Amino acid sequence: MRSAAWGDVTAYETIGGEVAIVGVGETEQTASSGRDPLAMQAEAIALALQDAGLRPEDVDGLMFRGGMGDQFSAAAFHEYFGTKGEIWVSTEGGAMTWAGTAPYEAALALRRGQASVIVNVFGVAWATQSKAGTGGPGEYHREEAFKANLEVPFGFYPQPVYFAMMAQRHMHDYGTTPAQLGAIAVSGRLHANGHPGAVLRNKSLTLEEYLAAPMLIDPLRVPDCCLISDGAAAYVMTSADRAKDCAKAPVAVLGVAEANDHGETFFAQHREFTTSAQVYSAPAAYRMAGITPADVDVLAIYDPFTIAALMQIEDMGFCQKGEGGAFVEGDRLSYRRPRAKGGLPFNTHGGLLSHSYVLGISHVIELVRQLRGEAANQVEAAHIAVYGGFTGGQTSTLVLGKGV
Repeated sequence: MRSAAWGDVTAYETIGGEVAIVGVGETEQTASSGRDPLAMQAEAIALALQDAGLRPEDVDGLMFRGGMGDQFSAAAFHEYFGTKGEIWVSTEGGAMTWAGTAPYEAALALRRGQASVIVNVFGVAWATQSKAGTGGPGEYHREEAFKANLEVPFGFYPQPVYFAMMAQRHMHDYGTTPAQLGAIAVSGRLHANGHPGAVLRNKSLTLEEYLAAPMLIDPLRVPDCCLISDGAAAYVMTSADRAKDCAKAPVAVLGVAEANDHGETFFAQHREFTTSAQVYSAPAAYRMAGITPADVDVLAIYDPFTIAALMQIEDMGFCQKGEGGAFVEGDRLSYRRPRAKGGLPFNTHGGLLSHSYVLGISHVIELVRQLRGEAANQVEAAHIAVYGGFTGGQTSTLVLGKGV
C-alpha cells in the first residue's frame, strides 16, 4: 500500500504554447575519447544554432546545470563564439530532470523580456574521467556527506545497487520477470542500431542474449544498466511568434511539470521503492497541455536502468501500477508499432541504455526530430511527444507538440 503524501508537484504557471524549440544539436556520442567537456558543449551549441538558422550573436539567454562539473557559462559562450552582448543566465537547465523543466524557465524569461533566444546545453566527459579514475556518475553519491556516512559504508552504493533493490521489490510485489525488463533493453538496442549517432549502433541484442548476459547485481544484468559516455547536446528556444521565422519547423512546448519525492537523494529513505514522482508530475503536465496518455505518440524516458524506465511508464499513466512488465513485452515499444497499432514508441534513439549517457538532453532532441519528421527511426504520424525526466527523488514531464 502506498504511503500518504510521499511527494508533491511544484506549482507552475501555465506556459503552454508560449515557447518553442527551434534548433537542436549534439556532438558525436562516444566511449572514452579524451575530449574537453566545454569544447563539446560549444560544438553542440554551434550545431543547434545552425539548425535553427540563428547566429551566436542572436543568443541572449543561456541555461545549464550548476554544480555539475564543467558546464558552459556566459563567459565560456563569449570566449568560444567571440560575442560580447549581455546574456541572461539560469543554472536551472542542463539535463536529467532539468532537460524537461528548462523550457518553463525559458518561457518565464521570455515573458519578462530578459532574453529572446535561449540555449539549453549539457555535456559530460564521464567515460574519459571514469577510465582515468577522476570522476564519473558515482562521484556525487560517494562524496555527498550523508551518503558517504550512512549509505556507502553499508555497501549501499553505487547506483546499480539502488536500482537492483527497486527491481527486486517490483518483482516481489507485482511478479515482474527478468524477460520483461529485458524487453526494454532489447527495444533500446533495436533503436540504437537504427540510429547513426548511437554508441551501441553496431551491437545487436536479442532477448535470448539479454537473458544470457552476466548478472551485475541481482536481478540486474549488464544490459539493464546505462552507458557511461562522452558527449554534449543543446537545444534553442524562443517565443512562439519568433519561432515561425526560424529555419526549421518549430516544436511547441505544450506542458511542463516537476515533482519531488520527500526521500531526497537518499535512496535508502525512499518511501515508495517501486514508484517515481512521475505520479505527480505527469498528470500536471498533461493538464497544462490538455492531453491524456492516450494522446502521446512518442515517449522518451530517462532510463538509467530498465527498472527505472518500467516504473515511469506505469507512473505516467500508460498502464496500471504493477502491469508494466506485461505492457512492455514483445514489440510494443518499437518505433515500428505506433499507438494506432497498440504500441508505445519508446526511446526511439536508444536511450541511456544504448544511445548515450548525456543524461536525458538527447532524449528531448530525439523528440524534436520525431515531431519534425527527421528522426532516424521515424514514428508514423507523430504529433505529441513526451519526455520523462528523472533524478532519483525528482522528476519532470515535458509535453511537446508538432508546430506552434
